[in-house]
Amino acid sequence: MTLQGWALILGFVAILLALTKPVGAWLFALYEGRRTPLHVVLGPVERGFYALSGIDPEAEQGWRRYALHMLLFNVALMVFTYAVLRLQYYLPGNPQGLAGMAPHLAFNTAISFTANTNWQSYAGESTLSNLSQMLGLTIHNFLSAATGIALAFALFRGFAGRETKNIGNFWADMTRVTLYLLLPICVVYTLFLIASGVPQTMAGVVHIDTLEGVRQSILLGPVASQESIKMLGTNGGGFFNANSAHPFENPTALTNMVQMLSIFVIGFGLTWCFGKAVGNTRQGWAILAAMILLFLGGVAVCYWAEAAGNPVLHQLGVAGGNMEGKEVRFGVAASALFAAVTTAASCGAVNAMHDSFTALGGLIPLFNMQLGEVVIGGVGAGIYGFLLFAILAVFVAGLMVGRTPEYVGKKIEAREVKLAVLAIAVLPLAILGLTALSCVTQQGLAGPLNKGPHGFGEILYAFTSAVANNGSAFGGLTAATPWYDGLLGVAMWVGRFFIIVPMLAIAGSLAAKKHVPASAGSFPTTGALWIGLLVGIVLVLGGLTFLPSLALGPIADHLAMIRGQLF
Repeated sequence: MTLQGWALILGFVAILLALTKPVGAWLFALYEGRRTPLHVVLGPVERGFYALSGIDPEAEQGWRRYALHMLLFNVALMVFTYAVLRLQYYLPGNPQGLAGMAPHLAFNTAISFTANTNWQSYAGESTLSNLSQMLGLTIHNFLSAATGIALAFALFRGFAGRETKNIGNFWADMTRVTLYLLLPICVVYTLFLIASGVPQTMAGVVHIDTLEGVRQSILLGPVASQESIKMLGTNGGGFFNANSAHPFENPTALTNMVQMLSIFVIGFGLTWCFGKAVGNTRQGWAILAAMILLFLGGVAVCYWAEAAGNPVLHQLGVAGGNMEGKEVRFGVAASALFAAVTTAASCGAVNAMHDSFTALGGLIPLFNMQLGEVVIGGVGAGIYGFLLFAILAVFVAGLMVGRTPEYVGKKIEAREVKLAVLAIAVLPLAILGLTALSCVTQQGLAGPLNKGPHGFGEILYAFTSAVANNGSAFGGLTAATPWYDGLLGVAMWVGRFFIIVPMLAIAGSLAAKKHVPASAGSFPTTGALWIGLLVGIVLVLGGLTFLPSLALGPIADHLAMIRGQLF
């Protein structure tokens, strides 16, 4: 580890803290539906959308109606994307004449981008046309991110509401977030990437002669526009197979830093927005403090492990950190930081191959996801996921002080606790169940390329990434098969929507409650004790997935050996 590496990590956090309040204030304006400076230009566009679709943005929705509209919208988008991918060969914008996707791969990809997971069982540059990248995938990068933020707003209204059945309007929330937040930032972001050397063209291939006299084909496309929302919306799906390790997606150390900042910036801002929504910004800062503690702990371990290097190579006289699978233009510190950032959020973009990390360094990305993608987390999904843990934490605190638990002025009762447990339990049950199934079936065992514990790790990482809606890959797993495309597709859908519906039910339940003023007997939820309790609850419940997965490996290896199908 070096002083320069730590300066990069601490400087990264400092920049984000400086941006938290300005971004949070903008988000709060959208949460309230207030006018912004961009309304002068984009206001008519917003009103035009409502007029064409017959939507009244002022019509409030209860949690069931909000959830129904959200689900129907996402199902419709998924079906549309599936059709685009299957019919790719017959559609325009296909300069390479690429064939349509196989049914199982199109199914997996359509769900992946709908669920904000962006898991890719294919190489983008050799599988998808320019039109499929833009119309099939980039549209989801915007709308799945906007959906996540809209859902966070709905939960905020649940905490802030007083004796009401309404939690907002899904269509209005999503439209405003897309028009006044995601699109404007991405326009500027895309121009920055183009100036930095990222391609943005409808050309498919450029043919050149190398210095060795060899004819080479360089694949291009509308990369910069997809890259910007890929990062800002914590999507993570790469235009190229190498993702953000590819120089056409992430050419310099500066673009690398900006990409990492853009992954976290909305998540940081949403914590301040939550505090403002419930009338006490200290509540938001307390949640952010807990998130940062968890993040810094993870990145410190990952950086230490990668900087220490491979002990086997040290015995052979090769000193230095672990540079296998990393880009020289980034180095160990920036690669470890990126790995921690992308898996703490539900982004999944990679600038280094996690399969080549050291055992402990590769464990941190896996552990970040198994915590539930709440250490900052995806846009919207991180904060509403963390608030589910906060509900359980305040319930535990209520048991300790011997009174009904309260959080930001709302009594937390049996209904909210049961729904929170239901949402949180989805992660370990789906990850462990689907991993175990793949470890004892012929189709599942055909996937990993490595033997022993590492092969098991490839399967475990894949299902962790899918259920946590992250999308990063450990590598070494042949996932473009009907077995893995099908199961991972199911895992991504469950990981996204089986958490959202209970969360919205909690929002509706809280909105109907009275506001309870804090009293002398109330457990404080803004100080160091509360932050420590939050961190402890997240770590303990994260262990529901992590610890059983450690035991599952030897069991799976033994069963596979009995069947004569060793990893």
